[in-house]
Amino acid sequence: MFVYQARTAGSAVIVLNTVNRVAGKLPSDWQIKVNHGRPEISVCNEGVGGEPCIHLKSVKASFALERGVDVSPEETPYLTWSWKVTRLPNGGDFRRASTDDEAAQVLVAFADRRVITYLWDSTAPKGAMQSSSEIPLVHIFAVVCQSGAAEANRWVAENHNVAADYQRAYGKTAPHVKGLRLQINSQHTGTVAESYFGEVAFRSAPR
Repeated sequence: MFVYQARTAGSAVIVLNTVNRVAGKLPSDWQIKVNHGRPEISVCNEGVGGEPCIHLKSVKASFALERGVDVSPEETPYLTWSWKVTRLPNGGDFRRASTDDEAAQVLVAFADRRVITYLWDSTAPKGAMQSSSEIPLVHIFAVVCQSGAAEANRWVAENHNVAADYQRAYGKTAPHVKGLRLQINSQHTGTVAESYFGEVAFRSAPR
């Protein structure tokens, strides 16, 4: 039975482990990056089953938690995570620079300076995909995973094949993943946004 479970579970690279996290202490292998305003980041016990999770709140701000990794999309192509949005930035829509605010997003940075970002957008429809970048020499392709308040105030599990999404976005095989960022924005709309993140991992098979 043990061998069967190991084979079916597959391999995983846990990027954000919240299971053993102590409330009030941020993970030491992640760094806070502030683009605008004051970051509000904490660890709380409001995850699935009362497990610890990361809490982000943005008041007219833009900031993120990020860390470097070295992950092979060929070996572990599936990015899995859980998130919950409790407040959307009113009027947020990534398709226009003046409203490019999201309650939650997961950015995957590859070795060639290309990025796939997975969004919980206020307005853009679920499933929308398009190029989204104003940063020189950096290519960003956005994928809307959740839209609006339909799933708000509840934990949502995500499974995305980053290798396939990279191929779709850039027309070639994905190189190694070199960084990951959990981000929240509300500075463009001048509003408030709030979200939570649970475990984040790269896996050989969807969870």
